[in-house]
Amino acid sequence: MAITRYSPIDSFMDSPTFPTRFSDMLDEFFNDALGVSPSNAFTPRADISEDDKAYHIDLVLPGLKKKDININVEGNRLTVSGERKFEEKKDTKKYHLVESGYGKFSRTFRLNDDVRDNGINARFEDGVLHIDLEKKEKKVAKQIEIK
Repeated sequence: MAITRYSPIDSFMDSPTFPTRFSDMLDEFFNDALGVSPSNAFTPRADISEDDKAYHIDLVLPGLKKKDININVEGNRLTVSGERKFEEKKDTKKYHLVESGYGKFSRTFRLNDDVRDNGINARFEDGVLHIDLEKKEKKVAKQIEIK
């Protein structure tokens, strides 16, 4: 019979939840160091879909105005950034709980090679940013008849 010494470190690292727990620990450390609280950080949620003609990205940006949003394309990356500001009205309200996210945000998406460079369009409606990325026409192989 082999006797092995129990090590809480080994037990923690062998746990199936180790990657998640370790990542959470790092997030907490860096958020504290940077003065950012995960409870008030704002990261817009994205829905990405496609059809035959285009890819579609929808970002939920509640409380923002069109002028608060920047869209930048560089190489094969599309970046949406901006800031959702918290404007506390000191005269009229006393906040007991704030669960809404606020602050600067940036989301970057890798574009496929089949996106047309000049076929990117964006519109902002009801707090949702809709970005349409038109696809290039597929080149169809031409059959050559042998004479």
